[in-house]
Amino acid sequence: MKKSFKLVGLDCANCAAKIETAVQKITGVQTATVSFMTTKMTIEAEREDMPAIVEQAKAVVKKLEPDVEMVKA
Repeated sequence: MKKSFKLVGLDCANCAAKIETAVQKITGVQTATVSFMTTKMTIEAEREDMPAIVEQAKAVVKKLEPDVEMVKA
């Protein structure tokens, strides 16, 4: 299952890369991509794991970039 999110306030390509790398390391994530150009993050994981992964991804984004907000795309 794939879910997409908008990263509101994302304003640097390096930040996007840091977020992508960190989210990819979350247990259960099959793929995670962050596009700086579209400020969009896509996470692919099993349906039953997705709610927990989304919460962990939000925590990762807040930790790395406190000014960036992860919202449903």
